[in-house]
Amino acid sequence: MRLTITFQSPDLSSCIKLPLHYNYALQGFIYNHISSHLAEFLHNRGYSFERRVFKLFTFSRIFGRYRLDKEKRLISFSSPVKFQLSSPLDDFIQEFAETLARSPDVSLEGNSLVVSSIEVHFSPHIRSPVIIKMLSPLTCYSTFLTGEGKKKTYFFSPFEKEFSRIVKENIVKKYVAFHQKKPSSEDFDILPFKVDKKSEKIVKYTPKENSPTVIKGWMGIYKLKGSPELIHLAYDAGLGAKNPQGFGMFEIVKIADFKEK
Repeated sequence: MRLTITFQSPDLSSCIKLPLHYNYALQGFIYNHISSHLAEFLHNRGYSFERRVFKLFTFSRIFGRYRLDKEKRLISFSSPVKFQLSSPLDDFIQEFAETLARSPDVSLEGNSLVVSSIEVHFSPHIRSPVIIKMLSPLTCYSTFLTGEGKKKTYFFSPFEKEFSRIVKENIVKKYVAFHQKKPSSEDFDILPFKVDKKSEKIVKYTPKENSPTVIKGWMGIYKLKGSPELIHLAYDAGLGAKNPQGFGMFEIVKIADFKEK
């Protein structure tokens, strides 16, 4: 299930000013508008499989008219703006929506805003293959030790063969963590459909002042094929890594109607 949340400034002529990299601020906004019990569970425990812990939610970029001030590292949106939140945890989605409905006057990074609409979207019927469009960057990486014993992170591009394999392994692990059983099929593949160098995005996720984590992800349009139950979970929980930091959310553009070669 997912939501589309639309905000507007009380003064429609005012801009909504946010950090150029606002993922951490938007993630904090989400946590601050659910119960402390649920926030603690998602943030500190989540759903585990082997050594991995999954929070099982994701969110999109903020959509609206904007202009950038790279010198001040700000992005200024014209009111209204919207974003989407998605999760297979219906109670989480319902609680977030009810909190905003009860108290529509909110604050985001010092901006006083009003929640003007909340739209609920139920997960669509899934069949394979599908064409998807990323609503937030898809990130896929591996961490290893250098010869000097230092940790190094390598971010894969959609054009490297490891990309699809790692995305597949990730969604299978999410499925087992959430459902506590293996999927009926582990068939899953993602292929770039309309992706180019401009699709590459660098995000600085900044939980600590002057200590950002640099994350490379990819927007663009992709083809997903394989197990409908895995595609369904990917739709709800996100593709790839770092979903609760605002990565890996997509919309279904269409059910692919072409035949495999």
